[in-house]
Amino acid sequence: MSFDTSRKLWGWGRAEAAVSEPLLAMASALLGQRFGAALAEPCPVPTLETLALPPPRLEPPAALAEWLTAAPYHRAAHTYGKAFRDVVRALGGDYSPAPDLVAYPRHEAHVERLLAWAAAEGVAVVPYGGGSSVVGGVELRAEQRARYAGVVTLDLSELSSVLEVDHASQSARVQAGVYGPALQAQLAPHGYCLRHYPQSFEFSTVGGWIATRAGGHYATGPTHIDDFVQALRVVTPRGVLATRRLPGNGAGPQEERLWLGSEGALGVITEAWLRVQRSPRYRASCSVGFQRFEDGAEACRQLAQSALLPANARLIQREEALFMGAGDGERHLLLLGFESAVTPQGHQLAAALELCRAAGGAPGRPRERVAEQGAGGDDAEQWKASFLRAPYLRDELVRRGLVLETFETCTTWQNFPALDAALRAALTRAFEQTTGQGLVTCRFTHLYPDGPAPYYTVIAPSRFGQQLAHWDALKHAASQAIVEHGATITHHHAVGRDHRPYYEQQSAPLALELLRGAKRALDPQGIMNPGVLLAPEPLSPGRASPR
Repeated sequence: MSFDTSRKLWGWGRAEAAVSEPLLAMASALLGQRFGAALAEPCPVPTLETLALPPPRLEPPAALAEWLTAAPYHRAAHTYGKAFRDVVRALGGDYSPAPDLVAYPRHEAHVERLLAWAAAEGVAVVPYGGGSSVVGGVELRAEQRARYAGVVTLDLSELSSVLEVDHASQSARVQAGVYGPALQAQLAPHGYCLRHYPQSFEFSTVGGWIATRAGGHYATGPTHIDDFVQALRVVTPRGVLATRRLPGNGAGPQEERLWLGSEGALGVITEAWLRVQRSPRYRASCSVGFQRFEDGAEACRQLAQSALLPANARLIQREEALFMGAGDGERHLLLLGFESAVTPQGHQLAAALELCRAAGGAPGRPRERVAEQGAGGDDAEQWKASFLRAPYLRDELVRRGLVLETFETCTTWQNFPALDAALRAALTRAFEQTTGQGLVTCRFTHLYPDGPAPYYTVIAPSRFGQQLAHWDALKHAASQAIVEHGATITHHHAVGRDHRPYYEQQSAPLALELLRGAKRALDPQGIMNPGVLLAPEPLSPGRASPR
């Protein structure tokens, strides 16, 4: 069983990858000054011995026992995702949602056998990639758990190989349990990469990316995992489904599209054919300062509609840029970057900078590089480093009593100003009713010709024991504003259980009924990750029930 035991039980990443003391001190000082009081002393972190872990309700069946376990560590490590709510509950030692068993199948046939047993015994199955969900995607909650004889988390980390590379078609057949760095390492000898780098890259898997329709780090062009999926192989409680491998297909709705964003509710993705890319050699980058965020937004609109396709075009509000060590805190910052496997990118960057100047931007010093892995100039490199360590810093600030979480959305350029104003107003009212004060910052993560994907960070003072209630109120206020202003409840974080009430508000009843029909056809006993996307249906005679 190959689960990485160096990872923290209670939060993001590895235990030894601690936040540096200077960075933590700087962040604590800035926030203490902003909120007018020093942050609390950090609460202790839980250990395996201190967790409130319920006894398992299931014993591994003899036929499957070799790759199932009820060991406390494995159950604890698979209890939560990595959202703020998960970290707070884990720090409190509450592991009541722990699965009863954890399965580590070594072959697709093991997955088939597990689903057959679970369907017969009324056991819920929660597919698990890297556990990086921030929307309650891997946690069966109390009201759902009582419906089943037990819960098994299905960890796919043993299925972690690149099985085949088709050089002529520039595609690779990949097992779903491979983590981002391992995928990169296996593709590199062939001169390829997937060019898909979510913030969770180190601790997330191909199957998880597909099941949640993950968005990568690139701002324009192919960046969502949707763009790279050519074909899938999926195990369902009704059997195995393999879609056809074609560059394009006009013969009816494409089956693999049903699994993109299915979040484990329709089956278990075991393999994917992916369109891979040649590793980039040429890079050009520059940062651009703006006195007004709306001017930066206008530059982003011009860029998105220019067909220049920058790899990086991340507009960051001045306060967030300063907090993350990029920029001077006086200007909003647009990080621009271009890359290519075949041609220098200086001319692309120069054209983009002209658009930025016309919108009121002040560019820094452009940089061009060949065959380097760096992502840009000083501001961009500092941002990237901070971006990757941000979850570690989040965990430490949560230990000091703060509310610190993010949410994201997507809307049209026409609608963005009204949406942004409504979100900030809703959160200001919610701060007044909960924490008394707070900070909201925005950045654009992705740009489309018809609109941006704004990503918000919320930071507020709170108190131990009240952090969850405070965040739930803030999150609800923001989510309702998103729904009321016609934006999406999620651009790339998935639906899970946390977003489901708002997803239901935004979805046409007939569309939800179509999804329910697919679930009934593929998962008639209702055992697959109950509660994500759809509310669980009442169990009827002949369907799964506790024994």
